[in-house]
Amino acid sequence: MNLEKDTIFKALADSTRRLILDELSERNELTLYELTVRLIMKHGLSISRQAISKHLTTLEDAGLVMSKRKGKYRVLIFNNEPLKNLLKGWVE
Repeated sequence: MNLEKDTIFKALADSTRRLILDELSERNELTLYELTVRLIMKHGLSISRQAISKHLTTLEDAGLVMSKRKGKYRVLIFNNEPLKNLLKGWVE
């Protein structure tokens, strides 16, 4: 369990990854293109889709983001269950 916690905290340590989670939590699902546009236009980030993909890999490894294929697109979905489980012992 500590390895899972470490993975989650590592994923949350980066401000860009937290912005990604913010954007995904506001919408039910986003494509990589939609997420990239939102990060650039709304937050003024200068970031490529490839860089976002690397961040998404870290978030997926932590279980915070899931992806599925919808036609030719990869759709990204925020999964808050790992956060609920992480904080369960501290906030209850």
